[in-house]
Amino acid sequence: MDFSIPALADKIRTEADAYEFLEELRWDGRPVCPHCGSVRKPYFLTPKDGSARKTRTGSKSERRVWKCADCRKQFSALTGTIFHGTKVSVRTWVFVVFEMCSSKNGVAAREIQRKYGLTGKSGWFVLHRIREGMKREPIAGLLSGRVVADETWFGGKPSNRHDHKRGTGGQGVTDKQPVVALVSRETGEVRSRAIPNVSGDSLQRVISEEVDAARTHLHTDEGTGYLKIADDFLAHSSVNHKAGEYVRDDVPTNTAENYFSQLKRSIDGTHHHVSREHLNRYLAEFDFRFSTCNQTDSERMQRLVGRQVGNRRLSYRPAPRE
Repeated sequence: MDFSIPALADKIRTEADAYEFLEELRWDGRPVCPHCGSVRKPYFLTPKDGSARKTRTGSKSERRVWKCADCRKQFSALTGTIFHGTKVSVRTWVFVVFEMCSSKNGVAAREIQRKYGLTGKSGWFVLHRIREGMKREPIAGLLSGRVVADETWFGGKPSNRHDHKRGTGGQGVTDKQPVVALVSRETGEVRSRAIPNVSGDSLQRVISEEVDAARTHLHTDEGTGYLKIADDFLAHSSVNHKAGEYVRDDVPTNTAENYFSQLKRSIDGTHHHVSREHLNRYLAEFDFRFSTCNQTDSERMQRLVGRQVGNRRLSYRPAPRE
């Protein structure tokens, strides 16, 4: 299946069409109950008038509803996904998801607001839900083989700020947000995360959660934080940027630097500013896009919708504490 904006517009003319399209991407013609996981003949609940059904408020809905033959619960292609409980039309969701999967530099919430007639909050929230769906799957294994590790900092230069925001500090002191990226040279997958600092302890904590150290040849720059954890790995090689060295034999850090280059251009040019609170969501978005750069836009969208297994629902307000 290969599609574009004109092809989607022609294929998805109604809400029912949008539901069918998501069913095709998520289940590939074989519905699976999201409540119990059964595939034993779930059946479609046909509306009385053939196309729409009445909701409890009396309005009409083109929502396509299925019923499980085992647990007897109803469900749709939206159940247990980032689309669950949405009040934005499913047709709009499909187009926005495609834009997120096909735009190399990402999409701004204000742009979605203008193009699809949403409020600013709705546009922002829709994009954050999609970023939640782009997060790495919980069952994803650890990286191994040749892995490049590098770090960068987000935030403007203190010298460019207003006087009352410049702060104080000696040479080398910064309040910028550090981000570390780990890139597999075998698969091209990238995993990045915001970290409190670039000390050996912080790097070890993140890398141990993402990398199988005993099976990994780690490639880094001359950062002292990596020297403290080098003995944990099968092998460790580094290049010395301070001496003008950027690659030695088959040991570069260029892969991670390419990722950072695209990430920073996109955030500066598209979003302009990203808060520390939500930075990891944006990193998940660009991790997904960079890791699937060899796929077509259609394949990337199929992968995103098809991986919506389990409840990835994101609420606008945080759940109350018990």
